[in-house]
Amino acid sequence: MSTIKLKELSKIGYTNDQARSLALNITGKHYKHQTREEVLQLLKNIRDKPEDYIHDPVTGKIAATFMDTEVECNFQTYSLLEETGALKIYGGKEIEGSAKRQMETAMSLPITLQGALMPDAHMGYGLPVGGVLATRNAVIPFAVGVDIGCRMALSIVDESDSFFRSNGHQMKLALREHTHFGMESNPDFRREHEVMDSSDFKSTELLRRLQGKAAKQLGSSGSGNHFVEFCSLELFDGNYLGLPAKKYVALLSHSGSRGLGANIAQHYTKIAMDTCKLPREAQQLAWLDMNTEAGQEYWLSMNLAGRYAKACHETIHAALLESLGLTALAVVENHHNFAWAETMADGTEAIVHRKGATPAHKGEPGIIPGNMIDAAYLVTGTGNSQSLNSAAHGAGRAMSRQKAKNNMTVSGLKQMLSGAGVQLIGGSVEENPHAYKNIEQVMAAQTELVKVEGILHPKIVRMNKE
Repeated sequence: MSTIKLKELSKIGYTNDQARSLALNITGKHYKHQTREEVLQLLKNIRDKPEDYIHDPVTGKIAATFMDTEVECNFQTYSLLEETGALKIYGGKEIEGSAKRQMETAMSLPITLQGALMPDAHMGYGLPVGGVLATRNAVIPFAVGVDIGCRMALSIVDESDSFFRSNGHQMKLALREHTHFGMESNPDFRREHEVMDSSDFKSTELLRRLQGKAAKQLGSSGSGNHFVEFCSLELFDGNYLGLPAKKYVALLSHSGSRGLGANIAQHYTKIAMDTCKLPREAQQLAWLDMNTEAGQEYWLSMNLAGRYAKACHETIHAALLESLGLTALAVVENHHNFAWAETMADGTEAIVHRKGATPAHKGEPGIIPGNMIDAAYLVTGTGNSQSLNSAAHGAGRAMSRQKAKNNMTVSGLKQMLSGAGVQLIGGSVEENPHAYKNIEQVMAAQTELVKVEGILHPKIVRMNKE
């Protein structure tokens, strides 16, 4: 039997989305050897006399949609809205159409309250990277992303640029010895942190299973655009830290929750997609109701992954600074793949998802990196309600990794690094500076979202070699 079409179901009285979804799924699975005419006749019979089929283990759920009798159903079907919530786009001329269309789809979810698209946005899975989405009492695992709690962390050290000249070799050795990237195995690499003693690891079967792997990966960094680098920081007058306006040595890192976050994301995305049925173009935006057990489990797991990501950065910074005999004057950090319970400008309680977006409430500090040779920015938020108190999380990709690989040679990358005075340990042409948007243009597109407190210039960069 070939697949029955929706218009055929409409002709025989199947106008309810749930009834149509059940009809397609059940007949496709249990009646695939019947003719189309036989299946359509069966569906007509169920519609006309649902009481004859209500107790059937296969057709009972279809029959229930035509009766007042309630039968347990493991999923619910939703349609997209024609009129969507308020969406604000920043730097729209530099954002690809596919990312805008993804955001428009997210805005049509029946749970959506408000959305924003940051100037570094590009196409992602479900929600575009750079997308911010406020929802009503629901969390979308794929709107948080696979790398839950991916974040920036900055340690500021009271040393001048002369420190690089006199200690550059030791800094490179420290990065090689005390950082660990990607999936490469290193049995001697082991970190300790109190997060591993959290009782939350005992809360679900999934977390219990993941605790051992998380312990092994603690203090390591992911692949792709994740990095640990020493850089020069120029702080401006009147900076929010209250530090003198001058140049400092800084340690900057970018990474997330490793395998812990990825497994949590995959597990709860499957549950969401199994229980929340959406049209094909929106399937990856399936959500978990916060009043359900799965919603509460995901929320607990997401927050644990966020604390774990923070712990990874803390152990990296502690090991590097100690090895060089340095002490941090100040630490700045922020998540950019996460969901928060927040109160919107109109007083509405919402779940705000930031997938590749920096929280930017008024006075809130954050770091927005460029690429391996261009500047990163230390900022504070302005508290702009149209952006849902958010800003860009970086320059944003301008090329896919494959295109970047095809358009840059190893020798070309080395020449760019040399010209910028940057030393790279590891790294790959897939992350070359041309693969990213112009960070200056991104910053210019969000002057109403953040205030720049200082500028960071990369000096010695450590990345995964792919």
